[in-house]
Amino acid sequence: MYAAERESAIQALIAKMSLEEKVSQLSYTSPAIERLGIPAYNWWNECLHGVARAGIATVFPQAIALAATFDEPFVQKVAKAIADEARAKYNEAITAGNRGQYWGLTFWTPNINIFRDPRWGRGQETYGEDPHLTSRIGLAFVKGLQGDDPEKLKVAACAKHFAVHSGPENQRHTFDAQVSKKDLFETYLPAFKVLVENGVEAVMGAYNRIFGEPCCGSTYLLQDILRGQWQFKGHVVSDCWAIRDFHENHRVTASPEASAAKALNAGCDLNCGCTYPYLTVACKQGMVSEEAINTALTRLLRTRFKLGMFDPPEQDPYKTLGRDTINCENHRVLALEAAYKSIVLLKNDKNLLPLKKKAQKILLIGPGAANPHTLLGNYYGISPRLVTILEGLAEKIHGEYGITLEYRHACLQYENNHPSNIIFGEATESDVIIGVFGLDGAMEGEEGDAIASNSNGDRETIELPPWQLEYLRKIRAGGKPLILILTGGSPIAFPEDIADAILFVWYPGEQGGTAVANILFGDKAPSGKLPITFPASTAQLPPYDNYAMQGRTYRYMQEQPLYPFGFGLSYTRFRIDAVTLSTHELSAGSSVQVTVQVTNTGDQDGEMVVQVYVAKDIPEATDPIASLRDFERRFIPAGEKLQLCFELPASAFETINEDGLSVLVPGSYKVIVADAAPLPVAVEKGACIPMSEHITVR
Repeated sequence: MYAAERESAIQALIAKMSLEEKVSQLSYTSPAIERLGIPAYNWWNECLHGVARAGIATVFPQAIALAATFDEPFVQKVAKAIADEARAKYNEAITAGNRGQYWGLTFWTPNINIFRDPRWGRGQETYGEDPHLTSRIGLAFVKGLQGDDPEKLKVAACAKHFAVHSGPENQRHTFDAQVSKKDLFETYLPAFKVLVENGVEAVMGAYNRIFGEPCCGSTYLLQDILRGQWQFKGHVVSDCWAIRDFHENHRVTASPEASAAKALNAGCDLNCGCTYPYLTVACKQGMVSEEAINTALTRLLRTRFKLGMFDPPEQDPYKTLGRDTINCENHRVLALEAAYKSIVLLKNDKNLLPLKKKAQKILLIGPGAANPHTLLGNYYGISPRLVTILEGLAEKIHGEYGITLEYRHACLQYENNHPSNIIFGEATESDVIIGVFGLDGAMEGEEGDAIASNSNGDRETIELPPWQLEYLRKIRAGGKPLILILTGGSPIAFPEDIADAILFVWYPGEQGGTAVANILFGDKAPSGKLPITFPASTAQLPPYDNYAMQGRTYRYMQEQPLYPFGFGLSYTRFRIDAVTLSTHELSAGSSVQVTVQVTNTGDQDGEMVVQVYVAKDIPEATDPIASLRDFERRFIPAGEKLQLCFELPASAFETINEDGLSVLVPGSYKVIVADAAPLPVAVEKGACIPMSEHITVR
């Protein structure tokens, strides 16, 4: 259906509806209007890293792990597979007469909030701490979900949570996030702007307030910025029961009718919750106009039309997607590849990894080794085969009869063992010990889901749980080589000498155990990069409820972290040989080409993420230390060189001032090429020596 024909059909439908029928369509559980041929529809669907909460689906690594790939084309490929499964599930559900929640085509994904503080339990849903990385990975995911035709969506994506939302979870229904205009436009909004300007279909408002207004009823956010400055044409949905918070928790309105009117008048079209039915009364009382209701309804019906919900079945380009698409072999292979690309090697003393396939006794210990929850994270689907690390290792060494694998649970995930139940004897008899420790979805996640969290899903401290650390210290004292595998969706602080080799595997999805085993034995090389800084301790963090960016993330943190943003080792070695600029002077409207030569100096093939940062030579106190402006992941065979060219527009050198405006400040800048973020002190954690060139901005 062409756009003009579609708009005419929408207005014809609205003209035939009563006020009550119109209002009924503004809630996420939209009932059927049979006399007009409008089927029932539930707008609430999830696909953070695979179709969630709707039975069998391919479970890809958690979102933060997908960000660790630094690989846009690959992330788009993953999202396309998820969209295929979503369409297949929708087709099967419609055939079965199921129009219920989680079986639809409007997906409340991706979460592009900035992971500003590692204590936030939902940080695992994001693409990390950097606005540039978040923008590019988030956009790749949206493109994969929505497809190539903006007028005929495969599924509808949703950028959430707008805006300035990243904990604390236990305050999200009452919290007023105090933020400067500089931080707002420099850190919290860039990813939303990129996704909106590139056609994301929906935006979800956040629970919290900003500048005193609830985000789902903020004139400043929804009218001035979203629909005004950015010209957003899609629909806005509230977070679930967020509009009820207006009167019950934020106390900015006195009644459900007033809350519903405030949200709709600000530009929130769809209510996930129970408040918009009060719009009928609000309209009759003059608190909201029927024209405003019609505007919201137009936007919602437009999305449904673009999804083909009113087209004849023969016009559906996705009608052939069915049950054989869901968790198919190709998608399981893709999930395995995603795990390979996301796993980060943090340490590898004396090249302990990869392990040799020789006669040896391996002891596998730790509460995460056989725990399927360490694969899933939150907002997950169900796979018929979740490969734990224990299963992956067992399958890997099957047939390697010289290798003996022993397994012990070792200690509890969530709390200390009873002292009499701790066993260390096997450790002294082993050739190498593999410990699987860290977090799972019960320890961090969303409010109400992380049942082992004392802070509604958040973490009070970022250190490895003390009972796990104590156990590792005792194992370490035995002197045997120790490989530590850490699971989790957020940074974990630990003593670097606690193990000889350390892998951070995130929540690696249904094929996580296979990926870990193949990396341990060198059939695959680790190539993931940290999308978030790992601080050395909780003491390095500003107060959790402080939304000012000073002291946070690689861009503003003055202290030495445990591991910097962008960090990740390989089984081979890379060297940045040279950096040249096409010009050493730059002005508004122009650009500079950055040419980089990288060499794989090791004896194994490998993938490297080349990262380009910009920094002022003489920064102001509130300026970032450095900012990621471009990156590229490339395969480089052993012993070979690769030349890359990055083009940085003048806007890459712009500064956000205290009024939130982007300005090009004259002066001297550095263009830094590295394999990890530049640190504020001289000690570098990257495997490569960073290279830089100066450029003058006029």
